[in-house]
Amino acid sequence: MSERGNKKTMIGLVASDKMNKTVVVEVTRRTIHPMYHKYIKRRKRYQAHDEANDCNVGDRVLIEECRPMSARKNWRVKQILERAV
Repeated sequence: MSERGNKKTMIGLVASDKMNKTVVVEVTRRTIHPMYHKYIKRRKRYQAHDEANDCNVGDRVLIEECRPMSARKNWRVKQILERAV
């Protein structure tokens, strides 16, 4: 049984806005190294759908999971949290 209201969300920075209606969002997370027990940064880039072409490079955005829109695009920009200066 699927629960419709529980979609994954992430916060990241827009790394590229060169495509039409698509932005590349870079999400950074901190994890503990299994052997050395130090915090290390890990980052991953997601392609997200931006219907209005509203995002610019450097914006902090909230993305949410959605149906697949192309081969690698299954996230959508839900909200722009902070504009780049």
